[in-house]
Amino acid sequence: MKGFVDDIENLTEENDDFRRVLYTGKNLQLVLMAIQPGDEIGEEVHDDRDQFFRVEAGSGEILIDGVVSQIGADMAMIVPAGARHNVKSTGSEPLRLYTLYAPPEHRHGTVHATKADADAHEEHFDGVTSE
Repeated sequence: MKGFVDDIENLTEENDDFRRVLYTGKNLQLVLMAIQPGDEIGEEVHDDRDQFFRVEAGSGEILIDGVVSQIGADMAMIVPAGARHNVKSTGSEPLRLYTLYAPPEHRHGTVHATKADADAHEEHFDGVTSE
């Protein structure tokens, strides 16, 4: 197995896709996100998985079970399984972040260029991993 080794800061800062799955393991998934100014992920709950976020560029806010926190570059957030959450981009530039799902949430190789694309093509992990 080769795993994943790359410059995550550079990949995240250069990503323009709303969602881009980079690596999918049996128990963990790495996803890049670029949330456009004024846009958001959309309020959601993952009953059976934890989620970690790290912001590389931009500014925004995260809602976790009714608590709103301002977020920006170099900040990390963890959303425990079962918590209602949302991430919004509040700055003038895209909010660029990466997220780790444990276990995976999306099909390996998924790329959604925009939020509208993601909403139109809702999909979930089908058990296929990167390797």
